[in-house]
Amino acid sequence: MGAKSAQKSQAAAQQEAAQNQQIAELQAAAAAPAAPAEDDAMAEITKLAQMHAAGILTDEEFAAAKAKALGI
Repeated sequence: MGAKSAQKSQAAAQQEAAQNQQIAELQAAAAAPAAPAEDDAMAEITKLAQMHAAGILTDEEFAAAKAKALGI
């Protein structure tokens, strides 16, 4: 039975190591600074401008969506 106990112990150690790795990855992701909201707003406005130029959005729709993206 010693071999089975050793296998269980090794499996538990591997599982713990995997969990610790996942925790470390999550902590690193949480610590990473988020992209500034300005970048998100610029990307949204660029997309809206393309839609406006393609005729998908009217002038009024574009202006309203742009104001919303800017938080105005």
